[in-house]
Amino acid sequence: MLLITCPWCGPRNETEYHYGGQAHVPHPENPADLTDEQWAAYVFYRDNPKGPFAERWAHSTGCRRWFNVLRDTVTNEVLAVYRLDERRPELPQAGGNR
Repeated sequence: MLLITCPWCGPRNETEYHYGGQAHVPHPENPADLTDEQWAAYVFYRDNPKGPFAERWAHSTGCRRWFNVLRDTVTNEVLAVYRLDERRPELPQAGGNR
């Protein structure tokens, strides 16, 4: 079970949240101009890294606000939490390869 710290409500169990997918995916400027393949790539294709990954979460049973979480997909450790209006934090480089 993850313990996620809502930027507004504080630490809560992951059961209070709703996962929203990859963070920082820009919406197409002119969606009507996209081909079917381009639209499918925007809607369905996301990164699947091994290591730190920026995700969107909503505190669905609390304040109902969206925010971003940097989570290590290998260890499931929450590395950072930040609001949508904040920049993604820089993480210190860890020694060794993953």
